[in-house]
Amino acid sequence: MSTGLLESASHLLAGILDLGRTRFELFGTELREELARLAITVVGGMAVMLLSALAIAFGATAILLGISEENRMIAAYGVAAFFVLAAALLAWRLWRLVGAKPRAFDATIAELQRDLDAIRP
Repeated sequence: MSTGLLESASHLLAGILDLGRTRFELFGTELREELARLAITVVGGMAVMLLSALAIAFGATAILLGISEENRMIAAYGVAAFFVLAAALLAWRLWRLVGAKPRAFDATIAELQRDLDAIRP
C-alpha cells in the first residue's frame, strides 16, 4: 500500500468522525432543548391545572349558592354541562396542538439523511 492511499484513508476517516461528532452535538443540543421544554410544560401545566380547579370549584359553588333553592338542581345540571363542554373543547384544541408540533429531533434526522445521501453513490 502506498502512503498516499493510507493518508487519504486517514483524512476520510477523520472527516467522517468530525461529521459524526457534529451530528451528535446537534442531537445533544436538541435533546437538552426538548427536556427543558418538557420540564417547563409539566410544571406550568400543573400550576395552571391547580389554579383552574380552585377557580372552577369556587365559581361553581358561588353560582349554585346564589340561585334560589327551587332552581339549584337545574343550575347544577347547567354548570356540569358547561364543564363537560369546556373539557371537550380543551381536549379538541390540545389534540390539534399536539398534531401540529414537529417531530422531536427533526433537525438531527434531516442532517443524518443529508449525510446518508451524500455518502451513497
